[in-house]
Amino acid sequence: MNSQMTRRIADLLTICNKARKTVKGFDSVCDSVKNGKAFCVLTASDASARTLKEVAFVCGKCGVPVIDTGMLKEELAVLCGKNTAVIAVCDKGFADAFGRIFKE
Repeated sequence: MNSQMTRRIADLLTICNKARKTVKGFDSVCDSVKNGKAFCVLTASDASARTLKEVAFVCGKCGVPVIDTGMLKEELAVLCGKNTAVIAVCDKGFADAFGRIFKE
């Protein structure tokens, strides 16, 4: 992942977080996905294999895309204020924007 893409992800995540359209933490993210509130889930590159497997399972059942940000948990913590490996995006517009970044 190049630095320009990382910067775009960081900028979009910052805006999304300020708009209060994120949910952080494994249990909260899974609840958001199951309740139909999450439109995509962002993961840290250093998330544990078990976390990634369980998130992929829950998101797969509910048709929610999982996107690896390529950022470490510490980097995500700086952007969203909580040390976490998974972040749910609870706004369709923001989720679509993350999807477009990764399709380029």
